[in-house]
Amino acid sequence: MALLNPPPPPPFPSPPSPASSRPPPLPAVVLPLSQPPRTRHSVPRASATVETIEKTTDSALVEKSVNTIRFLAIDAVEKANSGHPGLPMGCAPMGHILYDEVMRYNPKNPFWFNRDRFVLSAGHGCMLQYALLHLAGYDSVQEEDLKGFRQWGSKTPGHPENFETLGVEVTTGPLGQGICNAVGLALAERHLAARYNKPDSEIVDHYTYCILGDGCQMEGISNEACSLAGHWGLGKLIAFYDDNHISIDGDTEIAFTENVDTRFEGLGWHVIWVKNGNTGYDEIRAAIKEAKAVKDKPTLIKVTTTIGYGSPNKANSYSVHGSALGAKEVDATRKNLGWPFEPFHVPEDVKKHWSRHASEGAALEAEWNAKFAEYEKKYPEEAAEFKSIITGELPSGWEKALPTYTPESPADATRNLSQQNLNALAKVLPGLLGGSADLASSNMTLLKMFGDFQKNTP
Repeated sequence: MALLNPPPPPPFPSPPSPASSRPPPLPAVVLPLSQPPRTRHSVPRASATVETIEKTTDSALVEKSVNTIRFLAIDAVEKANSGHPGLPMGCAPMGHILYDEVMRYNPKNPFWFNRDRFVLSAGHGCMLQYALLHLAGYDSVQEEDLKGFRQWGSKTPGHPENFETLGVEVTTGPLGQGICNAVGLALAERHLAARYNKPDSEIVDHYTYCILGDGCQMEGISNEACSLAGHWGLGKLIAFYDDNHISIDGDTEIAFTENVDTRFEGLGWHVIWVKNGNTGYDEIRAAIKEAKAVKDKPTLIKVTTTIGYGSPNKANSYSVHGSALGAKEVDATRKNLGWPFEPFHVPEDVKKHWSRHASEGAALEAEWNAKFAEYEKKYPEEAAEFKSIITGELPSGWEKALPTYTPESPADATRNLSQQNLNALAKVLPGLLGGSADLASSNMTLLKMFGDFQKNTP
């Protein structure tokens, strides 16, 4: 399979032609909440002296921005009378910090190669991502798209789809799947960096971020992928665990009581606990700073949040998980969070603050393009191979490498014939990367000329 398989990118490495509506085929004073969050944890938080990342100094503007995210989600779900408002309301602070302060991306060219990747594994909370894409300036999510949430033909479906909405890296929905995709993205970054970076030029250097919830943690597939991530030491994978203890059927105590912290430590992850995910902005920033300092392990940042934060009567309950708040509760939440604006309104100061991402993103991409141009001059063969992998371009005449068979050829097991073809293709397709669940000697998927991807040999 190809190492990376995004939607077809524009000609390398220029930004796309006029933005298409969809990708190509293939501070308010918060009143006390009625139910404070409960805790069930063991991992101590890092020292408060950890240096924080660069941040917006206007705390009132940050709070206003976070509430903008919350109410865009509330309003969209309310208009559709369908959706999951609870997660966006609880995860808005970490979403804001990621998209506004941490991640490197160009909203006008979502295909820029060296962007940071974000995967919403808890895909049911997609209004969080749509609100963030809207604020960040992605042309794919306009106000009308937010108003069309979950409607037929809209670009804002009920779970994020990368073939519908530019800026969505991975289609998610089935819980646990997205974190697996995030592991794959981090694996690709690590492999490409080891293969193509030079001492004088690092052209592959980006992080993969992921938000997953209790439901993702319950799925066996997530444990398998996270076990691999720990084994491989994917230090540029940072996952945020939305630890809110609520499922659509009620408190997670009915089915899920394990110690996630200890499990992830056993899987080889660095684990951090943010106790206040509702308003602890500096705590979230410090956790990200700490995570980035750990180079040899992926990091799980467990963020204790209140699902439906700000809703006086539904916060911290299953009723806010997968249903609209209802007009009465929306009004009560507006009052509780001091939000006097009409539905779907983005305050001018918030809009102005976020508008810088278009120019900042373009500058980041231009800087990388210049770096790659120098790389291409110094290392033309590596650059050409790198470009072919990223664009999915197959080398001319690749099919000639395949063995040929006739009716007179000796009979053989199909897995042996498959091995012959895989090894022939591996010689001419540098982007071919495969795997087998400890069965390579049985299903004959071993590429004989190449070693295994390991922590020390990526």
